[in-house]
Amino acid sequence: MGKIDGLFEGRHFDREVIVLCVRWYPRYKLSLRDLVEMISERGLSLAHTAIMRWVKRVVLALPNYR
Repeated sequence: MGKIDGLFEGRHFDREVIVLCVRWYPRYKLSLRDLVEMISERGLSLAHTAIMRWVKRVVLALPNYR
């Protein structure tokens, strides 16, 4: 298992949901609560703090971040 695959292990949401939120947050300059609203329109319920944790975890794992 690669380092990237390990980021999604044990998460309650599918990998695709996490990747979309982490990608949309900086790309479209959305607030965390805007993302929660967009995801809720797709039938999922999550807290803005979950997205904040995902962003922090994924960005820190990127090789060019540091």
